[in-house]
Amino acid sequence: MASVQEGSWGDLLGGRNLFFAIALSGGVALHAINIYIATTVLPSVVNEIGGLELYAWNTTLFVVASILGSALTARLLSLAGPRMAYSVAALLFIAGSLVCALAQNMPVMLAGRTLQGIGGGFLFALCYAMIYAVFDEKLWPRAMALISGMWGVATLLGPAAGGIFAEMNAWRAAFGILVPLTLVYILLVWLIFPTHKRATASAAGKLPLIQLLLLVAAVMAVSTGSMSSDVAANITGISVAAVLILLLIRQEFVSETRLLPRDALRMNSPLLALYITMGLLIIGMTSETFIPYFLQILHGQTPLISGYLAALMAAGWTVSEIWSSGWQGRGIKRAIGIGPVLVLAGMVLLALITPRAAAGDWRVLCLIGLGLTLVGFGIGLGWPHLLTRILQIAPADDQDAAATSITTVQLFATALGSAVAGVLANAGGLSEPGGAQGASSAAWLLFAVMAAAPLLSLLSAKKVISGLNKSTAG
Repeated sequence: MASVQEGSWGDLLGGRNLFFAIALSGGVALHAINIYIATTVLPSVVNEIGGLELYAWNTTLFVVASILGSALTARLLSLAGPRMAYSVAALLFIAGSLVCALAQNMPVMLAGRTLQGIGGGFLFALCYAMIYAVFDEKLWPRAMALISGMWGVATLLGPAAGGIFAEMNAWRAAFGILVPLTLVYILLVWLIFPTHKRATASAAGKLPLIQLLLLVAAVMAVSTGSMSSDVAANITGISVAAVLILLLIRQEFVSETRLLPRDALRMNSPLLALYITMGLLIIGMTSETFIPYFLQILHGQTPLISGYLAALMAAGWTVSEIWSSGWQGRGIKRAIGIGPVLVLAGMVLLALITPRAAAGDWRVLCLIGLGLTLVGFGIGLGWPHLLTRILQIAPADDQDAAATSITTVQLFATALGSAVAGVLANAGGLSEPGGAQGASSAAWLLFAVMAAAPLLSLLSAKKVISGLNKSTAG
C-alpha cells in the first residue's frame, strides 16, 4: 500500500502523464457533459418536434446503450488496441450527435441518443480500463479521482451549454457543437495512445450475452409500457420486466459467465444487500430527468436556470462523496445509514413542492433546490463506502466481475428507474391532458411513488451496516 500512497498530483499531471490524464478525463467529460446538455434541452426538443410521451426514452435508451458499450469495451480494446478503440467510440458518439442535431421527430432523436449511448459507454469504460495500462500503480487513486471529478465539471458546463442554446432556440446546435469537440478529442487520442493491441483476461473470456439481452429486454418492456397512458399497458410492461429479471437471476446462477460476482444474488449474500442499496438509491434519483420540464412548465424558469437547478442533484452527490470518502469505522456506518434518510427527505419535499405552479416565487425554487440537493447529497454520502465494500468482500478470484458489476448495476438501475419514471409521468397526465395541469399531477405522482425506493433502501442499508458490524467483531 505504501507505493500506492506515494503518487502525487504533480506526478499525475507532469510530463507525458499529463497528456494521458487529459485524454482519459476528456472521454468521461464528453460523456458526462452530453448527459446534462440533453437533459437541459429536452423540453425545447419536444416543443419543436413533439414526442412528449417518449420523453423518458431519451434517458432510457441512452443508458441501455451505454450498458452494452461498457460490456463490450474489454473485447474492443483487445481486438483494436487503444487508439482504434477510442476512435470507434468517438465516431459512434459523433454519429449519434449528428442524428440528434438533425432529428425532425422523436423516433429519430431516440436513434441518435442510442448511438450516443453506445459511444459514450465505450468512452466511459475505456477511461477506467486504460488507467491500469498507462499509469504506474501509485498513481491509480489520483487518476480515478480525476476522472470522477469530471462529473463535477459536467454539472457546471453541461447545463450552461444546453441552457444557452435552448434560450437561443438553437437546441440542435447544442448537439452539433459536440461534433467538433469530439473530432479534436480523436486527434488527441491518435497523438497520445499507442496502436498495439493489448490482450486482457476479461476480453479472452466469454461475454454474459444472455444476461445482457435479458437486462436490456426488461428495461425495454417497461419503456414500451410507458408509451401508453393506459394503466393496463403500464402494468403489463412492468410485469413482463419482472419475469425477465427473474430469468436473468436464474441465468446468473447456472451460467459460467456472469454479470456479478459468484453467489452475489443469494439471499444471504452480503453483496446482495449492497447491490440492492445502490440500485434503490439510483432509481430514486432518476426522477431528475423530468425536473427541467416541470421547472419550465410549472415555475416559469428559463432552460438555463432549469438546467442548473436540476444539476444540484449531481452537485450534492459530488460534494458529499468527496467529504465522506475519508471516513472510517463508525463514520462509514453513519454515512450508509443516514444517506437513504436524506434521499427520502428530498423526495418527499419534491413531491410536496414541485406540483405547485408558482412562476417566479424564489421561495418555492429554493425548496425545490433543497430537495434536489438532499437527494444527491444522500446518495453521495455512503456511495464510496458501498463501492469499496463490494471490492472488499467479493471472492478473490472474482475481482474483475466485482469491479465491472458496479457500473452494470448503476447503469441498469438508471435505465430501469428512467423507464418507471416515464410510466409514472405519463400515468399522471404529462401528455394527456398535458400542459400545467398534466405536469402538476405528473410531478406529484412521480416523486411520491419514486420515494418508495429510498424508503426501501433503509432496510437494505441496515443489512449492510449489520454486515459491517459482524466483520468488525470478527
